[in-house]
Amino acid sequence: MMQYILNNQQQFWELVRQHVELTGAAVILSIVVAIPLGIIATRFAVMEKPVLALANLGQAIPSLVILGISIPLLGIGFAPSLFALFLRAVLPILLNTYVGIKGVDYAMIEAAKGMGMKDYQILFRVEIPLTVPVILAGIRTATVQAVSLATLAAFIGGGGLGDLIQQGIMMVDSSLLLAGAIPTAVLALMADYLIGIIQRLATPKGLRISI
Repeated sequence: MMQYILNNQQQFWELVRQHVELTGAAVILSIVVAIPLGIIATRFAVMEKPVLALANLGQAIPSLVILGISIPLLGIGFAPSLFALFLRAVLPILLNTYVGIKGVDYAMIEAAKGMGMKDYQILFRVEIPLTVPVILAGIRTATVQAVSLATLAAFIGGGGLGDLIQQGIMMVDSSLLLAGAIPTAVLALMADYLIGIIQRLATPKGLRISI
């Protein structure tokens, strides 16, 4: 494996860049969409079931099926791969946002109301600050999943380390296979570790437990 990487450094690092780019774009897009949807679901009862059902639908459909459906609409390459990873990453972030806000102690909300805070002030000054560690836990899960699932992008020309895994399988070459699989695992572990640090730092000292 190491010999292959050393002999093909330019290609290897290009695939790593593509993998990180695809994963990062999917997670950022999921954050932008999922957190507002999670907040909306806590504020409007009529939106609760549709929003959660949509997120669950995205999680229930296999990734390869999502890729197959998106190809006629988005073609091959980066776009359908991003779409599939986005659908996968939305659910943990959305659910953690929703559950986190819903789980804020009602006594704290009542105390905020007693201080004269309006609903939007309670949301941004009480509920969201207390929910940030829970939201980050969802982002942590979504990121690790996205790093792993990004290997499927190789099947539709999306690039990334999945190219090496696919080539290794087709050529029955363990060096190629490991050159794609092990760096993918390392990226997933690094992402989990880094977001875990952010999660601990974002947790208020009074609520901090072993994360």
